[in-house]
Amino acid sequence: MTKPGRPGARKATSKKGATKGTGGLGRKALEGKGPTPKAEDRAWHPAGKRKAAQERYAAAGGQGKIGAKRQGDMNRAARAKATDDTETVTGRNSVLEALRTKIPATAFYIAQRVEMDDRVKEMLSLASNRNIPVLEVTRPELDRMAGFDGVHQGVALKVPPYQYAHPQDLLEKVISRGQTPLFVALDGITDPRNLGAIIRSTAAFGGQGVILPQRRSAHVNSAAWKTSAGAAARIPVAVAPNLTTTLKEFKKQGVFILGLDGDGDVQLPELELADRPVVIVVGSEGKGLSRLVAENCDQIVSIPISAATESLNAGIAAAVALYQVATVRGAKD
Repeated sequence: MTKPGRPGARKATSKKGATKGTGGLGRKALEGKGPTPKAEDRAWHPAGKRKAAQERYAAAGGQGKIGAKRQGDMNRAARAKATDDTETVTGRNSVLEALRTKIPATAFYIAQRVEMDDRVKEMLSLASNRNIPVLEVTRPELDRMAGFDGVHQGVALKVPPYQYAHPQDLLEKVISRGQTPLFVALDGITDPRNLGAIIRSTAAFGGQGVILPQRRSAHVNSAAWKTSAGAAARIPVAVAPNLTTTLKEFKKQGVFILGLDGDGDVQLPELELADRPVVIVVGSEGKGLSRLVAENCDQIVSIPISAATESLNAGIAAAVALYQVATVRGAKD
């Protein structure tokens, strides 16, 4: 008697003869998919995106567009980002001013699908006329170049390290032009954005230069360039090996040393010697002027402010003092 099988169960059977093959699928799987495409041939790869951008620009032409550029220039510009010690100037006003003043830039970067206005068109024209390599990059790449809190507005410019003047050369050059010297010296200012703001104010109120100590001071970097709104291309910055010694030398040559401090002997509106050659010395917000620098000032001046305000930002204090000196000089001209 045959036992009934379990419902749904199948009895295994052996099959003789040839079986159906895979049609070669197994062999193809072992052979693989062939060689890996080059990075520039993969559309999703950054190199592929750069190649596509270069091809679009090569096909573009006319006013306000980037014409065809030599591939070698583009590659050198791309390599320069990672290998050189240049500074990155960002923002349309700053970049345009740097190009206008013929700063020896090494590369001009522009965001993909950037909004074209008159400033961008002028930047492209200036860069093209000076044979500066132009490279289209993504906005995230520009964000990285601009830094954490940088605002690039779709453009960036690589410039070589800032060339500082010597304080004595700065003074002699101004005197040789028949001008009355007006400089700002910084004592303990370590924020480059304050430096950039002071450079901008110096340009706005007729100053001829800014003097920095060699140590414990901000220097002209990308943040200072940005905050100066291009004024760093027009106002020379000098570095003093020793600020106290430099101030002493200036005093011997008839320059009036004016120190800004909240506990000054004279309030700024009462200043009478602003029409003379002047160096305005600005200290840090926290510590103010250092002892040695303060001892070598001809006069310590305070800016009258509301009792509800503890102190002024160093950049604002410098701007107020520069305005006062410019006002006094204008009234006596």
